Amino acid sequence: MNATPTLDPISKHLAFHLCAEIRRINQKKHYSFACWQCWGCMHVSQGNPDKMCLTSRPGYRGCQLVNMRYEQLHEQPVAV
Repeated sequence: MNATPTLDPISKHLAFHLCAEIRRINQKKHYSFACWQCWGCMHVSQGNPDKMCLTSRPGYRGCQLVNMRYEQLHEQPVAV
């Protein structure tokens, strides 16, 4: 596992795909921070992709949940 996350840009398509996947997984976890974070993002943005959390930083890196999921997908084993 990388100790420092990469800050490579995430493609727009992949970022929105990961966001939708995270929202789907968390929508039934009403007592989790992630559920309320997604709810707040969608509520404030009113579904407008240009106002969602993930667009708040360059390279679609504005949402910590999307960033963590992206890092999990691109995690490379460390040579010992």
